[in-house]
Order: sequence, then C-alpha cells, then structure tokens
Amino acid sequence: MRQFDLSPLYRSTVGFDRLFTLLDQVSAPDSLPGYPPYNIERTGELNYRITVAVAGFAENELSIESKENGLTIRGSKATTPQDDEKAGARGRGEVLYQGIAARAFERRFQLADHVQVTGATLEHGLLHVDLVREIPEAQKPRQIEIQTRGLKAVETQRAA
Repeated sequence: MRQFDLSPLYRSTVGFDRLFTLLDQVSAPDSLPGYPPYNIERTGELNYRITVAVAGFAENELSIESKENGLTIRGSKATTPQDDEKAGARGRGEVLYQGIAARAFERRFQLADHVQVTGATLEHGLLHVDLVREIPEAQKPRQIEIQTRGLKAVETQRAA
C-alpha cells in the first residue's frame, strides 16, 4: 500500500489536524485488525448500526465506551480456576479443540461529528450498537429572507 506524505498540507491549512490524523491512521498498514469481524450498516437517513461478532462472550464480558468522536468496544473473557471448576460441575469437559475465539479484543471506531450512540443489544452472538446523527438546530441549513431596501429608496426619489 502507498504511503502519502501529508506534511505539505500541514503547512498551509489550519484546523484540519483531526482530518490528517484520520488519514494517517487509515493509511497505516497495521490499522486493520481482523478480530472480531464487524459490519457497519445504514439503517435510515441518519441512523447507523455497527454489528460485531462476539460469539462466546457474555454481556458482563463486554464494554462499550463512547468518548468525543470515538467508540471503543472491548471484550475480555474472565477465566479463573474457579470458573473452570464451575464449568466442570455443569458437565463441561476438557476442551480438545477451541475454534471459537475467546481472546480479549479492543475495536475502535471513529465517529463523525454529531453521531451519538443510542443503544446496544446482544443477541445470538452478535453485539448491535445503534447510532444516530443528530445535527444541532444551530447548524442545520436555514432559509434567509432577502429584503429589497434599495427599491423603496428609488421609488421615493421618483415621487418627489
């Protein structure tokens, strides 16, 4: 993959630091970890959903944190000797092959401005995180009324 040198842009722009940082992160070769797999869907005009495959994780082993323009999803299996004894008591024997990954993970997502997390659900081994983009009223487009002051001034001069 090509590496782009963005340093000339840093010299001639102001306030785009965050954009350049995102571009640097995306172009980094190791920026795309493969575990756990996920989908990003658009569920409405301003609604989105991130679905992460977290088979084998319980709710208490997952955490979701939304901070500024970032979303972090973490998972860690709590395996202690006591847990192993409890599993044996339930009739679960020794694991001969473990194909279902149970390793700890941390998945980070950059969110656009004004994107908020509205909720999360865990069902059938999939963690669904719902998001909505809420643009503040002050930043929404608005119509500006055009006034014609010059026309009235011309009409009063002609009448005199």
